[in-house]
Order: sequence, then structure tokens, then C-alpha cells
Amino acid sequence: KTSYEIAQFVSWAGRCVKEPDPNLRVLQQAGFNLGFLAYNVTHPPLDQLKVRQALDMAIDKPAIIKAVYQGAGQLAQNALPPAQWSYDPKIQDAPYDPTKARLLLKEAGVAPGTTINLWAMTVQRASNPNARMSAQMIQQDWAKVGIKANIVSYEWGEYIKRAKNGEHDAMIYGWTGDNGDPDNWLGVLYSCAAVKGSNYAKWCNPAYDKLVQQAKVSSDREQRIKWYQQAQKILKEQVPITPIANSTVFQPMRKQVRDFKISPFGLTPFYGVGLDK
Repeated sequence: KTSYEIAQFVSWAGRCVKEPDPNLRVLQQAGFNLGFLAYNVTHPPLDQLKVRQALDMAIDKPAIIKAVYQGAGQLAQNALPPAQWSYDPKIQDAPYDPTKARLLLKEAGVAPGTTINLWAMTVQRASNPNARMSAQMIQQDWAKVGIKANIVSYEWGEYIKRAKNGEHDAMIYGWTGDNGDPDNWLGVLYSCAAVKGSNYAKWCNPAYDKLVQQAKVSSDREQRIKWYQQAQKILKEQVPITPIANSTVFQPMRKQVRDFKISPFGLTPFYGVGLDK
């Protein structure tokens, strides 16, 4: 589907929730997903923490949620969705602050007019229905702090191949959980072992990695939670990514459908589903 078609569907689904069609009903729930921006920390000036902090706090995330997600999303402050066990609710975003962002860039020695290649997906996902629009809004936000974002897009397969090779500076990406385990996020997307895979920030932090690897092999759930929450703090402090949104998932259906449940894993399961006569 095109981004326009998806935007129209989201708008239609929202109207159905407010003004129900007598023959239809719409299920909705917070999505088990995350739309985010990954910074390639191997590319100057993104190898500097102050630069990543500045770019992060220069993004007006509520504006993106309003325009791109049409309000059908929640502000993401963490690298995990809130529904994931071990999620640390104490993790908070740095406030939107273009003035401080300009100061941090100056302290980092980044000259006004510096260009950063910002990659935008050409496909739509539940985690981000319109990456191109997201990139354009980030481009405008960064321009306010003196950074010129050059938006780059490729066909999906090429996008992923080039990103795994580390050709990008910053890239918009998204993830929907596969299995309900925290390692599916903290290990798959941000660990040292994933640098040549789905860790598009190319970020490898030994202290973070030790915590994630310990938690992965432990059978003690409470201890795993402690390690994963410590890892979340390190990740938030080091800013390899900017979490943007956890989108709301909608499923429209006729009223005769019974016992259908929205899968948190992006599937459409029909096991146990029936029709009322």
C-alpha cells in the first residue's frame, strides 16, 4: 500500500472508533512496536555523544506523532515498547530543546550547515506508516539547529543491504516484537553481536553488552529484569537511537466475527475465530 492509502486507512479507522458503522467494529490496542531513528556512531560527527544528544533533543516527536501517525501512536521514550516485560518506566526523554541542541553542537565543534545523510524507508510498517514524511519533519527540525539533513531512500532490499554495510549516517527504522522476550529488542537491535546485522546504530558498548548477555542466558526472571533495566539506562544515556513512537494497531471487522484477538507480533491469527449467524 502507498503511504497515502495507509494514512487514509488510519484516518478511517479513527472515524470508525468515534462514529461506529452498525455493521462493523474496530479493535485497537497499543502496538508491540517501536519506530525509531538510529545514529551510525562510526560516522563523524555522530561518533560524539554531544552530537547525538543534540540531534535527539532537536526532534519535535509529538509533532511527528500528530502528522505521521495521525494521533494513533504513543510517545516512545525507551528502546522497548511499554508492553514488554522488563520495560523501565523511569526512563525519560530529554526535553525538546533546540536552543540547548545548538549549544551542544557548538561545544562539539560541529559547524552550522554540516550535512548528515538521513535515510528514510520506502515501505510502510506498523511502527512507522510514512517514513518519508517523518524524515522531512526531522529535516526541518534539524535545520533549526544548523544541521542540513540530506534525505536518502532506496528500494527496501537495497536499503537494508546498504544499512547493514554501514553506509548511512542516520536512518529511520522500526521493529515489531517477534517473541515477547526482551532480548528480541535489546539483543537483536543494539548488542555488539548485532553490529553486522540489525544493530543499525553500529553501537557496541561493553558494559551494556555484558548486561544483555548475562540476562539472555539466565533463567531467573527477576534478575533478568534488573540487568535489562540497567542496560536500558546505559542505552538511553549513550543515545545510539531516538525512539519516536509506539503506534496503535487497528483491526476492522464485521460484527459477526467472534473471538478474534489482535496479535502483538504483527500476525493475523484465525485460530478459534468464528462467525455468528
